[in-house]
Parts: sequence; C-alpha cells; structure tokens
Amino acid sequence: MRCGFPYARPGQVIGLFGGSFDPPHKGHVRATLEAMKAFGLDRMWWLVSPGNPLKARGPAPLARRIAAARAVMEHPRVQITDIEARLGTRATADTLRRLVALYPGVRFVWVMGADNLVQLDRWQEWRYIMETVPVGVVARPGDRARALRSVAARAYGAWRLDGQARHLLGRAEAPAWCFVNIPMVDLSSTAIRARGGWSAAQERGGET
Repeated sequence: MRCGFPYARPGQVIGLFGGSFDPPHKGHVRATLEAMKAFGLDRMWWLVSPGNPLKARGPAPLARRIAAARAVMEHPRVQITDIEARLGTRATADTLRRLVALYPGVRFVWVMGADNLVQLDRWQEWRYIMETVPVGVVARPGDRARALRSVAARAYGAWRLDGQARHLLGRAEAPAWCFVNIPMVDLSSTAIRARGGWSAAQERGGET
C-alpha cells in the first residue's frame, strides 16, 4: 500500500464516510458510531474531500479541516484521511474506482446521511456508486420522507435491505442499500458556518 494510505486487510468491511467536513461536528461523530454498529463495519474512514463539486464556494483549507476532524473524532476504529487529495479525485465514483483497485478483497460500504440520498441522482455516475458498493444511509432529523421518495431510493427499491437485516449490509453484494433511523444530533456544517461557529466548533470538539 502507498505511504500515507490507510491499511486494510482483504475481507475487512470498511465504511467510507465522505464529505467536506466544513467544519466537522458532533453530528458526524454520532452518525459514524451508529453506522459502524448498524451496518457491521470493521472500521470507518472519513474521506475529507478537497472540495464538493456540488457547491459553488470552496471549503476551508484541507489541513484545517483534517486537524479539526481528528480533534472531534477520536476512536480506535475510525481513521481521518485525505485520500481524495492523494488520489487526485473529486467525484465519489472516481474515488471508489481507485479504492477498489488499490484494496483488492476489501469490502467497502459507502455511508451517507439521508440528505445526500435525496440528491444522489445529481452526483456524477450515481448509478455506478449504487452498483459498485453497498450503501448505508443514516437518517438525519426531518430527512426520512424525502429520502425514501428520492430518485435513487425509487430506482433501487428492489435492492433495499430491511432494517432488521442492516448488520448484513457489509457482506452484501451491490446493489444493496439500507436506511436506518438513528438518534442524531441536529447539527449541520452549513448552520455552524452561518452563525460564525467554525472556530468555536474546532475548539470545543464540535459540541455546539
């Protein structure tokens, strides 16, 4: 494995939690811990992205967001990474292509909030994502109804795992996805930035 890339053994189930994390906060931490438990993940990697192609304005510098993420998320089975910057990828589909090639035998699960399922059909090659790795969706407050009516949810409705089988997601063959309701902290990076809380969130470990 290349220097600076996380280590993973063939057969491990690795959750991939991507985003700008601008800033990271307690909601990201809760989603991570609940997803690891719900979907039977061995480890979780945060993929702190260089930028979000769907957002017009760029995020805070990557080094700052990485440092803040490490301060917020301290867990032995969670690794904060700059994989996309190292690979030179921006789109999730391209990142998955590279990771699948770099880690033969590793079972990846893409983890995202229900708000991202709502807009998944706007992502580049979104069907490739759904058909390449299992997808675990964690519900944020107020997003359940819209998410389950989304284009992606309807297109792949036949491949949705029942919530009682959620722990099998990591061993399922794509396409496979599961939607779980979890106790979430009602925080968003957008709201924190809007009230000028980036610095405060970093200092307090995201507990805003």
